[in-house]
Amino acid sequence: MAEIKIHPLTRVEGHGEVVVEVEGGEVKDVKFVVLAVRGFEKFVQGRPVEEVPYIVSRICGICQTAHHLAACKATDGCFDVEPPEGGHKIRWLMHIGNMIHSHALHFYFLAAPDYVVGPDADPLQRNVIKIIQDEPEVGKIAIELRKYGQDIVEATGGKAIHPVTGIPGGVSAPVDPEKRDELLSRAEEMVEMAYEGAKVGIEAIKRTLEEYESKGLDLLETLGNIPTYHMGLVTDGDKHEFYDGEVKVVDPEGNEFVRFEPDEYDQVIAERAVPHCYVKHPYLKEVGYPDGVYRVGPGARLNVVESMKTDRAQELYEEYVDEFGECVNYSLTINWARLIELVAACEEAKELLEDDVITEEDECKEDYEPKEGRGVGIVEAPRGTLIHHYETDEEGLVKKANLIVATTHNVPAIELALKDTAKKLEKYLVDLAE
Repeated sequence: MAEIKIHPLTRVEGHGEVVVEVEGGEVKDVKFVVLAVRGFEKFVQGRPVEEVPYIVSRICGICQTAHHLAACKATDGCFDVEPPEGGHKIRWLMHIGNMIHSHALHFYFLAAPDYVVGPDADPLQRNVIKIIQDEPEVGKIAIELRKYGQDIVEATGGKAIHPVTGIPGGVSAPVDPEKRDELLSRAEEMVEMAYEGAKVGIEAIKRTLEEYESKGLDLLETLGNIPTYHMGLVTDGDKHEFYDGEVKVVDPEGNEFVRFEPDEYDQVIAERAVPHCYVKHPYLKEVGYPDGVYRVGPGARLNVVESMKTDRAQELYEEYVDEFGECVNYSLTINWARLIELVAACEEAKELLEDDVITEEDECKEDYEPKEGRGVGIVEAPRGTLIHHYETDEEGLVKKANLIVATTHNVPAIELALKDTAKKLEKYLVDLAE
């Protein structure tokens, strides 16, 4: 048996490789191999659960705020305490700031070079520096949006990276009024930048798809077009949600399969170990593995909703649905969905910054007492649904922890997409292996 190894994978968070196994003139198997070990579920055990939000923010340098806040919500559950309105909205705003930063980083710095510079360009030129040189206005959008997101996290979380203000029952301090006013003064400009950037990005994606189609290759059908279930948070009337709400799952055609509250997640999701990868393979218990594989993230979030919460994002969402339908299984549309969410995040940030409650000292937190308990916190991290689950003893020390990180949800679907693509490119891969 011959193997084709793609190693290392670039533009991903951590180390990974793809192994294509070829035998008898055909592709026998494709494995998505991730060998990085995080270990956080083990080494938070025995720690006071109040410390966990600061520890787990180190899981990821990009999604650190999402981990901090999912852990905060789980800690609330362990101690049976609810944040007051101000604490809730400060956390929510902190999360939105991270979403703005991460989505701007992901699209403009990682994905856009392939679209804006062009897929046929020299790979050494497909980077954000080339975008800034050739399209300075687009480069400005990328830099300003990312900075704005970081500024929001710093104002609400105390630090731009690895925030520290989240505590059981809320946050440790309100937003400084002067800082709030400064952020609010920039909010409308950021909405406009996100919207104009989305228009440019969507046109670049369309142009790339059309260029390949003119060469006889349908990228949407060829790369990662697989039917899976989709999962994401929804709120009032199945509106798009980043921070709160219940979890909704739809089947590959977009029909509702199940919905559940955060603390019910382990009744719906099972986790499977595979021999070639250290990352767990989650799946829907009722369906089984691998048929119950699902996806999370921007594309999945748009698949589970009926509408967006803000005007500009709703306009772009309707265009997206007109183009692809209400449930999209294409992998290459995820960046399109990400641009819509970036607009939504900027609009939500503006609304939250307009609320004076985030500056009020007596609206930050509720008192709590360490006790035995169970808590599950779910937020929508930039890459998708993020689950933190902790159980504490009578002293408030962690005795059990389980995390399902957004990328972990997606790993089984990534592997299935790679297998599907390999079969579609089988002749080329067989020739390469020989």
